[in-house]
Amino acid sequence: MGSMLVSIFVVLFVAYWGLGVILYIMQPTFLYSPVREVLYTPGELGLDFESVVFETDDGLRLRGWYIPVENSDFTVLFCHGNGGNIFHRLDSINIFYNLGLSCFIFDYRGYGNSEGKPTEEGTYLDVMAAYKWLTKEKKVSPEDIIIFGRSLGGSIAAQLARKVEARSLIIESGFTSYVDIGKKFYPYMLVRWFARFSYRTIDYVKDVRCPVMIIHSRNDEVVPFEFGLELYEAANEPKEFVEIFGSHNDGFLVSIEIYKKAWTKWLKFLKECESQADRHRAS
Repeated sequence: MGSMLVSIFVVLFVAYWGLGVILYIMQPTFLYSPVREVLYTPGELGLDFESVVFETDDGLRLRGWYIPVENSDFTVLFCHGNGGNIFHRLDSINIFYNLGLSCFIFDYRGYGNSEGKPTEEGTYLDVMAAYKWLTKEKKVSPEDIIIFGRSLGGSIAAQLARKVEARSLIIESGFTSYVDIGKKFYPYMLVRWFARFSYRTIDYVKDVRCPVMIIHSRNDEVVPFEFGLELYEAANEPKEFVEIFGSHNDGFLVSIEIYKKAWTKWLKFLKECESQADRHRAS
């Protein structure tokens, strides 16, 4: 009986670690789901836009769209999620346009028409290159930039916001860390041992000094609602939490009126802060 139990334990042990090795190898496929073909552009919405090509510090050429709004107070630097490419974000681009916000959205390496293959460090290089293009080529002041990230893009946006000047950071449907989201999907695995990525959003948020808004759906089936609350708690003041409803991918559309009102209120707050700062400098 004892030898049988030992044999069973050995089989289970080998199977467990075998599954762990498979998950370790397959992680990039699970995390990154790029689509190469860009089927539509903002032109299909009747929006004027500039097709942008810019280069990262490690020499890759990335693609994006710059959608200007005349007399816009702010420009959104849009970090999208882990799937698809920029054309899948046309609904959001249209919302930002109607809110009077210029927008620069780009594809990470390996997504859409951007060169390369996605990696964690690569996504950080990509968003930094996008920020540099916006500030150097378009001469957009950091004080006029809202760094926005949805889902995986929330972590990438937060990592940038801790390093550069910006008017605000907005995270929608964001997770606290890659390890935490791994524990949700694989609670029976020693995720920390097998994790190939970090994306420590909650640590990045703690270092962000500009105003932060967190948007999350209580019905999010991919990233738990409590993750959004934890990010909010970790953020420095001034900050705002907005609860929406709907699924992970369509919450902003299902909750469109709540969503637009939250953005409008936040933009008003940012303008008021700017006016107060101007008065303070003048005095």
